[in-house]
Amino acid sequence: MNDQPRPVSPPFCAVVVAAGQGLRAGGSVPKQFASWRGKPLVRHSVERLLAAGAAPVLVAIPEDYCAMAEAALEGLGPVELVLGGATRQASVRAALEHLAHIGIDRLVLIHDAARPDLPFAVITGLISALATAVAAIPVLPVVDSVVRGNAGMREMAVARDGLYRVQTPQAFRFDTILAAHRSWVGTGEAGDDAAVADAAGLAIALVPGDERLRKVTFASDFEDAPMHCRTGLGFDVHRLVDGEDLWLCGVKIDHPRGLAGHSDADVAIHALVDALLGAIAAGDIGDHFPPSNPVWKGAASDQFLAHAVALVRQSGHAISHVDVTIICEEPKIGPHKSAMRARLAQIMAIDIGCVSVKATTTERLGLTGRGEGIAAQAIATVVSQ
Repeated sequence: MNDQPRPVSPPFCAVVVAAGQGLRAGGSVPKQFASWRGKPLVRHSVERLLAAGAAPVLVAIPEDYCAMAEAALEGLGPVELVLGGATRQASVRAALEHLAHIGIDRLVLIHDAARPDLPFAVITGLISALATAVAAIPVLPVVDSVVRGNAGMREMAVARDGLYRVQTPQAFRFDTILAAHRSWVGTGEAGDDAAVADAAGLAIALVPGDERLRKVTFASDFEDAPMHCRTGLGFDVHRLVDGEDLWLCGVKIDHPRGLAGHSDADVAIHALVDALLGAIAAGDIGDHFPPSNPVWKGAASDQFLAHAVALVRQSGHAISHVDVTIICEEPKIGPHKSAMRARLAQIMAIDIGCVSVKATTTERLGLTGRGEGIAAQAIATVVSQ
């Protein structure tokens, strides 16, 4: 399934419910702020919604946790925090009322922060359903046998035909779900917004859910969060010519000759960009920055790397490690490796310990051995978030 994020049409906003205490997960903080696959649980779905074009994203948080929420969502936008209520329904209503107050009237997705692995295809399916429906929810069929029990004993079998497991996000036309929440008179807790919509008499469309949308509930869910790895390989070569600056790994090297190319011809970064794009199956550097486009004439290659890094993150992955090998007779790379590693780590916003830069020669063989050019190869490993 192609799960590469891109903005969805028509425009929509989102509410992420993160106002509970998460007691069943244990830990010293509410589970939505605990680390899952390397970042706060709540951050995962907020990033995915933003990548799909949600604007704004409102996050309902518990009282006294504003600083923790701000830290968990640092650097993301447009994101706003609202104080949640004593129940899930009260938290969602508070967020919807805030949206109404600031004049937002568009399709809205309401999602639980405890479901961090949000496939892009589910978002598009929900938005598409709202073209003809006022509400839509993602569901999965019940495939196991179902029984009713009493006092620990099997009482009777229940037919599973027509039974579904309900997930979030759930999608609504804004004015419709706001009115449903305002008219909610249930005495118990509304398990989800579909229950509120159902109580208001709304017809709710069903769209395919995804097993990835499982709910993180218990401490073991944090321990058993698999991280799937993907790897990409990149290679590039450029000629050495007089009258050009020499850039390698984003560092300007003092040398009599530089590399020829449409941009600054940083052969090492170009190989690394292709490795990152390959890891997420997003084409190659020429697809994103064609040399036929004059806007990239003389452009600094760090722009290309930053773009590739953004695509990796939007795809739901994080960079685990990169390894670059520069192939040349001269200049000597050794004195510059530390600076190169530091610059690449800075551009990619990852720890320098995750960046390797090496150099080798071809024993005077071939174009690099004759000093006609410099080649580079790179390998990048990314992990699902």
